[in-house]
Amino acid sequence: MPRGHAEEITVDGEAEPVVVKLGVWISNTKSRRDRLDADQLAALAELGMDWARPVTVPQAVPDSL
Repeated sequence: MPRGHAEEITVDGEAEPVVVKLGVWISNTKSRRDRLDADQLAALAELGMDWARPVTVPQAVPDSL
């Protein structure tokens, strides 16, 4: 998503829609992911944010002789 992307949402009880700078939020959250707790990362991963998934390091395969 481009950093400049924005969404207009309607907040309950408000007459005017609110513009949410979603691209900025995603960019900032992604750059600060090391400060998010496990629950926050899990929620973002569930929403499809691949960068929020835990990094898995491939295990070395032992040589079979």
